[in-house]
Amino acid sequence: MSKTWDKSKLPSRHVTEGAARAPHRSYYYAMGLSTADIKKPFVGVASCWNEAAPCNTALMRQAHAVSDGVRNADGTPREFCTITVTDGIAMGHEGMRSSLVSRDWIADTVELTMRGHSYDALVGVAGCDKSLPGMMMAMLRLNVPSVFLYGGSILPGQFEGRDVTVLDVFEAVGANSAGNPDMSDEKLAVLEKLACPGDGACGGQFTANTMACVSEAIGLALPLSSALPAPYESRDAYAVASGETVMRLVETGLRPRDICTREAFENAAVVVAATGGSTNAALHLPAMAHECGVDFQLRDVAEIFARTPYIASLKPGGDFVAKDFGEVGGVPMLMKTLHQNGYIHGDCITVTGQTWAEILEDVTFNPDQKVISSAASPITPTGGVVGLWGSLAPDGAIVKVAGLESLQFQGPARVFEGEAACFEAVEKRDYKEGDVLVIRYEGPKGGPGMREMLSTTAAIYGQGMGDKVALITDGRFSGATRGFCVGHVGPEAQDGGPIALIEDGDMISLDAEKGTIEVHLTPAELEDRRRKWTPRQTAYGSGTLAKFAKLVGPAHLGAVTHEGFDGERHVYADI
Repeated sequence: MSKTWDKSKLPSRHVTEGAARAPHRSYYYAMGLSTADIKKPFVGVASCWNEAAPCNTALMRQAHAVSDGVRNADGTPREFCTITVTDGIAMGHEGMRSSLVSRDWIADTVELTMRGHSYDALVGVAGCDKSLPGMMMAMLRLNVPSVFLYGGSILPGQFEGRDVTVLDVFEAVGANSAGNPDMSDEKLAVLEKLACPGDGACGGQFTANTMACVSEAIGLALPLSSALPAPYESRDAYAVASGETVMRLVETGLRPRDICTREAFENAAVVVAATGGSTNAALHLPAMAHECGVDFQLRDVAEIFARTPYIASLKPGGDFVAKDFGEVGGVPMLMKTLHQNGYIHGDCITVTGQTWAEILEDVTFNPDQKVISSAASPITPTGGVVGLWGSLAPDGAIVKVAGLESLQFQGPARVFEGEAACFEAVEKRDYKEGDVLVIRYEGPKGGPGMREMLSTTAAIYGQGMGDKVALITDGRFSGATRGFCVGHVGPEAQDGGPIALIEDGDMISLDAEKGTIEVHLTPAELEDRRRKWTPRQTAYGSGTLAKFAKLVGPAHLGAVTHEGFDGERHVYADI
């Protein structure tokens, strides 16, 4: 039986209540709503469904299941879609400039849809890399009762008796270009047909699964909701439960900013490090914190990474895929051992209304499985991702060390003005063992768009040179990247950072153990070069990318495009 809702403080009163809103209600009647439906809270069910890539193709099904849950709990769902730029398709060409930009545009379009139609709550369903933080940024910006739902990972492909992911295809391109007889044109053609067998986001601990783990750890998603692969229709039960949960939040008034405290962000960073997650988390966590007034920059993230054990053996640094992680207990199992060993703030509340300590009371760590080690006996004592600072990156940089055998590298610079030039050199094997490949003018402004470099790094790895060279950039790396690859170097080249001043042959030293990144030049030498330097004109003088370049801030602050919490004069939820 439906309850009587008091809408006097809910945003939807502006479109449903009183005689003046008769024209507005007429539209809802046109869509088949009843008078009773219109009197209930309106829940925006936002999904990033599209046919761009398999990451997103299962999202509409799950969004419909969310709507069922909202109706079960006496709410009125309002479904809408927003954009997604999928990195696997955008990778390695000009399309990758759109990827990071899409994160902020996703947050903006969800905000505009919610504001424009005065919805009371939000369930966000997302599948690919930037759509996850974009959706959570919108939740923190709007601060209406919200629940996040990950669309799920892809199942691993099977090739020559082993599990494979799209990373294997990228690396196979490198092996093929190097003339490796084990990766002929014919074998590559077979692999590309088998690597991605259906719906879902990339199956390793790349950016999508990293941020899915973040959504649970930070408290915005139901525990274990990220675990099941996208093709499993049993995932729909989590979708229904997410819809029911958001209606409980409407009743209790628990909002995203109540959940995402400083301590919750620390929990999220711990989980990224413990799983050897994507370096992109060091960009997205500060951007999310920016929306809700939590001071959480790259240095804060890196400090947590430095004291967190790496315990989940997940690809690309480890042996298992997301499906395996979920089957052994996923984020709750991981957080159980982390909490037992003092790495987690157990008093942080979640969308369930329970704290993590309360949730974990019912979880028993299973020492017999091989995916997640005990935090007391980690794979390595420090996290899978490390921050670096020094003369080459005064504002910091980031490197994934999970799976690296050596944490130090020194060599001469080989400088490239953008990724395309470097990829061309790699394809031709026009580089030497011991080189530090420097790709610049790929930062948020200089790209513009801060592209990922997976095509290049995977090709290097496929040529068998993954541990014989290093690569640094003011751009980004895919969560699938492996090898000594340093990204987010700041200040970026377009802002005149030291990376803009490097010349071929300059010696560069990287030390992921000490957290340093140095170019062997004196301050006077750098200053002399800076006097001769001028910013580069990008190829984008108009349109969305030009707009982004004008608005975007530095990577160590999240590469954000607006003033955030500090500029806020009112909260949407309180209109």
